[in-house]
Amino acid sequence: MATDGSRAYGASDDPHGDHRLVIAIDGPAAAGKTTVARAVAEELGAILLDTGVLYRALTLKALRSNANLGDGDALAGLARQHHIDIVPLSRDDGRLYDVLLDGDDVTWEIRTSAVDANVSIVAAHSPVRNALLPVQRRIAASRGAIVMVGRDIGTTVVPNAGTKIFLNASAEERARRRQHELQERGVEAEIGQLTDDLRRRDELDRSRATSPLRPADDAIIIDTDGQSIDMVVELVEDLVRTAWDRLGVPETATGIARGNLRA
Repeated sequence: MATDGSRAYGASDDPHGDHRLVIAIDGPAAAGKTTVARAVAEELGAILLDTGVLYRALTLKALRSNANLGDGDALAGLARQHHIDIVPLSRDDGRLYDVLLDGDDVTWEIRTSAVDANVSIVAAHSPVRNALLPVQRRIAASRGAIVMVGRDIGTTVVPNAGTKIFLNASAEERARRRQHELQERGVEAEIGQLTDDLRRRDELDRSRATSPLRPADDAIIIDTDGQSIDMVVELVEDLVRTAWDRLGVPETATGIARGNLRA
């Protein structure tokens, strides 16, 4: 097994598709995954997919429907009955793309405190994760070079990803980042409450029975405390390019056509 976060380039042994061009970036909430992934994707000409938006959209639907968040089978049924799309952004307001729920733009609605407080509960259900797993794998196998962001990309969703990164940071640092993000959208939040919420979510994510939050055995772990975004982005880009060189991936294999990211 490679020690630089990459897998040897050869015949894919993933029954769900060839995922050697997948760049998996995992880590706890507010560790900077999406910010880093966006910059890396732009630099490398790759597609970006934050898989957490699928769970957030489902959580929003469940809250709107007054669904029992403790009933995993019912939530999985909601996931199959309602359509979640991820499409190119329609406006320049800080979003990475549009998130559509049954055709309605819910890009910012899935970032509310109510969704924040409940998404880990919804995502912890095995039936829910099973219902959304094929969608994620299909996207991963069909998009060429793609950066996928989540909590279990390298361990469960795409265990044969060509490059695996795990970004980490202290709860205090992540709370400061989350507070800044909310303030930029005109939302005030108390730093102590944000820190407590993140610690609670960490515990839920790490202790869930299905696909708990943890680094893949062959992932590169990067502690982002005290590091600028530019520093982390540069490090990740170097790791990806090293992995692609190791895999023997030709430059033409990494090129993709930017298009509709339809889940």
